[in-house]
Amino acid sequence: MAALRLDEIARLAGGTVVQGPAGRVFTGFGIDSRRAAAGDLFFAIPAERDGHDYVAAAAAAGAAGAVVSRPVDVPDRDFGVVRVGDTVAALQALAAAVLAREKARVVAVTGSVGKTTTKEFAAALLSRRFRVLKSGGNYNNRLGLALSLLGLEPGDEVAVLEMGMSAAGEIRDLARVAPPDVAVVTNIAPVHLQFFDGLEAIARAKKEILDGARPGATAVLNADDPLVMGIAAGFDGRKLTFGRGPEADVAAEAVEPAGAAGFALRLRYGRERVETPFPFPNEAAVDDLLAAAAVSLSFGLGFEEVRPAVAGLRPLPRRGALVEAGAGLLVCDDSYNSNPRALDSALKSLGARPAARKVAVLGDMLELGEGAAEFHRRAGETVARTGWDVLVAVGPLASLIADGAVAAGLGAAAVHRFIDAAAAAPAVAALVRAGDLVLVKGSRGMRTETVVDALAARRKE
Repeated sequence: MAALRLDEIARLAGGTVVQGPAGRVFTGFGIDSRRAAAGDLFFAIPAERDGHDYVAAAAAAGAAGAVVSRPVDVPDRDFGVVRVGDTVAALQALAAAVLAREKARVVAVTGSVGKTTTKEFAAALLSRRFRVLKSGGNYNNRLGLALSLLGLEPGDEVAVLEMGMSAAGEIRDLARVAPPDVAVVTNIAPVHLQFFDGLEAIARAKKEILDGARPGATAVLNADDPLVMGIAAGFDGRKLTFGRGPEADVAAEAVEPAGAAGFALRLRYGRERVETPFPFPNEAAVDDLLAAAAVSLSFGLGFEEVRPAVAGLRPLPRRGALVEAGAGLLVCDDSYNSNPRALDSALKSLGARPAARKVAVLGDMLELGEGAAEFHRRAGETVARTGWDVLVAVGPLASLIADGAVAAGLGAAAVHRFIDAAAAAPAVAALVRAGDLVLVKGSRGMRTETVVDALAARRKE
């Protein structure tokens, strides 16, 4: 973590020390009083729950200081307090200053699907040669990205960051804090459509990562996505493309299923080719690997150098990880989130795997706007046509998945409907049996991980 004096924090954040020793050094930073550790600096962020109301709680948990935008009552006069006009702006300014001081190059990843996985892959590949900081989890908003940058330490050479958005202008603001040296756009898909007037509007919002890139930056672009290539038409820096087609600079050839081991594939860049195992059950992750490989090439790493890292990649928890649930039951835990493109890929990839039965437990896909009903019905058609034997629909929109599946030929007796994950979890645990392959996927708000946890608990019984 960055090491910063209280008076230095005040200067960089545009504030004033109003309490505590100016020379106190902070190396931990946070916005959640429940996670405050000894010696941390707590940023009081106004939100649904105003952080100013929790400064005392952060102090009681061990925090040694706070950044505030209004007076707060902290009995300990030794507790450091910096007063600023806007605590969010102060956090971002401090993060930008730390990045400028450490001079780490920034790899910024955006896109509708695969951002977090691409970020993880890129960090793993670049770590073969460089000292890399990556943003934690899906820390991809105005607060998470800034907190990630405060984790930079002397000697860090690359920061691999995820940039998410649900509204126009959000990526622009993130790029001002961390201007990309390498800007990655994974794809443009129907995600957050509730907040946008179509895919073209989403594409324009994603373009902000290219507009905010440093002079001389490299753009890593999905050659298979016309919308991505369209927003990059005016980008005047270096472009590296990835995809499945022959026109892509970085491509995957001969992607072949390898049973429980995932896939085997051959990576191509110009005349360079390398074969590697790829231990992921969902073939969609191949595209994330291609994007990460293009990033590593932009830094001068060849395929042979990164191949050991590729073989060592594994799915993140709740993002396609395979979980042994005992008695020959295999669960693909993809419960972190869902959207039409990601669900389609998961159904097709896993539907092709051998199993006694294939059981799809699917929750609502949220924030899809006016097209939500049609997206869910189409997903049901895909369930019926890609080899799934049983469908468990979780939520009111997922009931439309069930409707689509039945209309496309899946027997009504194989379809089960539940209002929420809490109701589905015990029923699914009783329904599955040895030899089944179970996919669990739903938007974050549906809490479909509850079903996974119920299945995993079977192993302990």
